[in-house]
Amino acid sequence: MQNHECTRSDHGCVKNISSRRGAVAALIASGVAWGTSVPLSKVALGWLAPGWLTVARFGLAALVLLVIAYRGGKLGKALTLPVLASGAIGYGCSVAIQNVGLARTSVTHASLIIGATPILVAVIAAVWHGAVARPVAWAGFALSLAGVGLIAGGQGHGATPSGDLLVLVATVIAASVTVAQGRLLKGRDPIAVTAVQFLGAALGALPFAAFEHLPAAHPGAGTVGATLALAACGTLIPFSLFAFGQKKISAEVAGAFLNLEPLVGAAVGIVAFGDPCGSRQASGGLAIVVGIVLSCLPLVGSRRPPALPETGPLTRIA
Repeated sequence: MQNHECTRSDHGCVKNISSRRGAVAALIASGVAWGTSVPLSKVALGWLAPGWLTVARFGLAALVLLVIAYRGGKLGKALTLPVLASGAIGYGCSVAIQNVGLARTSVTHASLIIGATPILVAVIAAVWHGAVARPVAWAGFALSLAGVGLIAGGQGHGATPSGDLLVLVATVIAASVTVAQGRLLKGRDPIAVTAVQFLGAALGALPFAAFEHLPAAHPGAGTVGATLALAACGTLIPFSLFAFGQKKISAEVAGAFLNLEPLVGAAVGIVAFGDPCGSRQASGGLAIVVGIVLSCLPLVGSRRPPALPETGPLTRIA
């Protein structure tokens, strides 16, 4: 009998380990998928102007998520003006501005600058909500932001200071809305909230699109494919995988996997787009990565993470 109980216990441990491994795999896949969003956007901009690309990306994603949320009976509470507004500003406006900047800078620069989003979220949370991080974390924040400044100061090979600045402005807007939307998620299903935010993003980007030229009637297969892949691989899939992973792993640990995004995006920029990897880019990228590691150390060394406002599982965009 004792051996039987031990066997059952072993099976439970194996099942738990297997479940956690699946969650880790999902989180890794989500980080990699998010890393493709900037390269795919760069290709899609060959067909759609920045505003139209934002409308297409979030409009297509919203259609799928709205159906899922409606069938689950959880859409009603999320379909409110504040949630729509948060999507219009945090997703629609920020990504439209980001796309304008991306058209004027390199994939590598944009990816690394967007990679500072977790740092900006922590800084904004500290200012707005008094969420205090440890000194080593603040050292990491400062180092990462210095790396962003180093990269944004460079130019050449398709990268310009104005383009980098626009991407940085878009990142600050998205980070601000991420911190502010904690209240919107209370009592609401995160997938339903994200679905409504995606709808708001598509609507919020329409004013940008109204001042742009209409998309070409006969686009190339490559640019159309990149647009569809952006809506699926760069939006729907990573959000869904990240939500699945967070069910099995704590938020502070899951958040560390988001750091794969800038690394993947920068690597694709160097390999596929021929972006330079000089000393300035390498130093800035290294500063961002080391800063992220430093900012995560308090989470690794303590069972209780620093108190930050709830942002929910579905808040990361690029």
